[in-house]
Amino acid sequence: MRNWVLPEYIEDILPPEAEAIEQLRRTLIDHFRDHHYRLVQPPLVEHLDSLLTGTGHDLELQTFKVIDPLSGRLLGVRADITPQVARIDAHLLNEPGVTRLCYSGSVLRTVAPGLARTREVLQIGAELYGDPNIDADCEVLALLLSSLSLAGASALHLDLGHVGVYRALANSAHIAGNSADSELFTALRTKDVPAIGELTARLPAAWRDAFMALPALYGPAGEVLAAARARLPDTPSIESALSALATLAESAAPLVDVVHIDLADLRGYHYQTGASFSVFTGGEANAIGRGERYDGIGKAFGRARPATGFTLDLRQLAALVRTQ
Repeated sequence: MRNWVLPEYIEDILPPEAEAIEQLRRTLIDHFRDHHYRLVQPPLVEHLDSLLTGTGHDLELQTFKVIDPLSGRLLGVRADITPQVARIDAHLLNEPGVTRLCYSGSVLRTVAPGLARTREVLQIGAELYGDPNIDADCEVLALLLSSLSLAGASALHLDLGHVGVYRALANSAHIAGNSADSELFTALRTKDVPAIGELTARLPAAWRDAFMALPALYGPAGEVLAAARARLPDTPSIESALSALATLAESAAPLVDVVHIDLADLRGYHYQTGASFSVFTGGEANAIGRGERYDGIGKAFGRARPATGFTLDLRQLAALVRTQ
């Protein structure tokens, strides 16, 4: 008898887990609809150049590629649905004003995001287009937190970040876009303080000291904001980023147990343009919800739009709710 073995980090979902996931999906989609987010269903595969256009290039190493036998063109199996929704907003809907969209579907990635994780993520999320103001970020963050609460997740811990602080420092130090920028980004992301010191050793003292301060600027929101204003250069871009973080922290405080800020959280540096947020809970090492601002995401499709949104992993969330 042949043993049917699935690829590594690919699994079947059996009852009752499948039933719990489907019920959770329906609950969250209804919740999004109640907040005026309309459902879209992008295809599982697209022409590769469409999937990786613009900010989608950050996903290239995560994307499976296949040849279309009908056209001979290279196709990609989506590794994230957000770029597809941006294409729909910019190219197909092309609506004036603010557009709210939501989605749910499988994404496939070449590498599992962590130990004991699957390469097929059951992704669900919401996106808000056309509003550049911090109120839009607050709305999306509130929807993420209310969705987690509705699902049954408790004891939520919120981490906030803002790529604008790093971008302001990199631009002022005249390293943005060169090799030092990429290396410093990696060192800050991993909080490798010796490497940060080496990479910034030749910079003017004000910028060197600011970069060295970033890894330590993590902790309770109020304390970190006060320390950041004391230790970082007083520039309009940095003050704008810190003000946005203060607004987000204040708006989310009643909805979570803890609000922290991490100014060295630079995941998605080339993808993000503003505030980012990650939600954690006890007993789960990985974030159970993530979101960020990514203005201009539709530019490659002919319409650059302010955008902010979040994603959840339905399978991870359903498992978490069972244990809690």
